[in-house]
Amino acid sequence: MGQYIPGKSFLHKLDARVKIILSIVYMLLLFMSWNYLSIISVTLSVVLLTLLSGVSVKEYFRSTKVVIVFTLFSALLNIFYGEGEPIFTLGFVSITENGIKSSIIVALRIVDLILVSSMLMFTTSPNDISFAIEKLISPLRYFHVNTQEIAMMMTIALRFIPTLLEETNKIINAQKSRGADFENGNIVKRAKAMLPILMPLFVSSFRRAYQLAMAMDCRCYDSSKNRTRMKTLKMGSKDVLSIIMVSVLVVWVVVCNIWQKSMMI
Repeated sequence: MGQYIPGKSFLHKLDARVKIILSIVYMLLLFMSWNYLSIISVTLSVVLLTLLSGVSVKEYFRSTKVVIVFTLFSALLNIFYGEGEPIFTLGFVSITENGIKSSIIVALRIVDLILVSSMLMFTTSPNDISFAIEKLISPLRYFHVNTQEIAMMMTIALRFIPTLLEETNKIINAQKSRGADFENGNIVKRAKAMLPILMPLFVSSFRRAYQLAMAMDCRCYDSSKNRTRMKTLKMGSKDVLSIIMVSVLVVWVVVCNIWQKSMMI
């Protein structure tokens, strides 16, 4: 989360505004996909985009390995909660075709959501994300909303996510070197073992926030002024091509859903 990997791939060259909007569209498409044909089509397009991102599969696995465990557990539970005629029964446990279908769709949906969000973070710098969000919410200025301040807060939040994660790892390693045990014991003992991590992390976070505020004050930062940009966001032919391709995918998913409903009738 918040880890930008520089590159020159197709996705790196896209406008940040386009990437944010298309990521939201992809997430909506995943929740619109209720049959095998539509969810597999969206999944294949996500896999294609991961290959076009220029980021190694190892990096994507690092961002999804924790979620995959919970996804598999959730998919396993969904198998036993389907409605309809059971195809396998063992005592009080029964497996239905709808349960298997729901399990596969939910698993693919969760994995695709994580991949899409990781793709956006890996291929878009925090500065570009903040500039894009500021441009997207710029109409709120007519309602006296300071969009530059909102964009700055989001930039700082995204920038400090990897920093806080790195700080957490340092504190954990320091506590382990002093004999702390974070893996054994029940939930209560593990929760108590986390206290020596949380307190230094909070102190470090507030110290970094204070230092950043002092640095911004020393540079006379004022969010109420209209600020210029060293780098401007411009849409090109690649952005138009991406919008067209995703629009075709949206139409395809809608057609698949309509076809599925007509088959059920």
